[in-house]
Amino acid sequence: MTEHFGELFHRNGYVTAVMRREISDARPNDIWEKLSLESERVKWLAPGTIDMTASGRANLDFKDSYVIVGSEVTSCSAPNLFEFSWSGVNDPLRPIRFEIEQDRESCIITLSVSIPEDEVVARSCAGWEALLTMLQAVIARVSVHFPLDRFQQCREFFENQLTALMMSEVPVLRL
Repeated sequence: MTEHFGELFHRNGYVTAVMRREISDARPNDIWEKLSLESERVKWLAPGTIDMTASGRANLDFKDSYVIVGSEVTSCSAPNLFEFSWSGVNDPLRPIRFEIEQDRESCIITLSVSIPEDEVVARSCAGWEALLTMLQAVIARVSVHFPLDRFQQCREFFENQLTALMMSEVPVLRL
């Protein structure tokens, strides 16, 4: 059985992936710390600074993938909501949104990422899913490296889902 990594949606020239994780024995503040503190964020995301306020700046350097983020924080409400674009100054917007909810003895993290449809959508979705895996490990205080095998598995999953999504939108000629 194939693991379910997330759902894809297509709208207005963007493909949005929505991925959810339940983190046992966690509180929203535990997760917020991993998002907001540079010393924690660098363990799973990328080095750089983020001003955790609406209209603040997000400057990150994803060295391994040659992506430099220089964008604005579009929404920030500690400890439940954080959104910015993982794009450079002259790039199209690529919104990434973290929503954190308390659910009894665990937290639910919902990660939504929107990618222009003409970009390598499956690769980007798989990359963010792998980063979400790394965030989960950091929350559990487990040392982690980029999960390349999981990334490859996720990429295939999202490629298949993207093909099905795009094919479902192709008009059918009826004779």
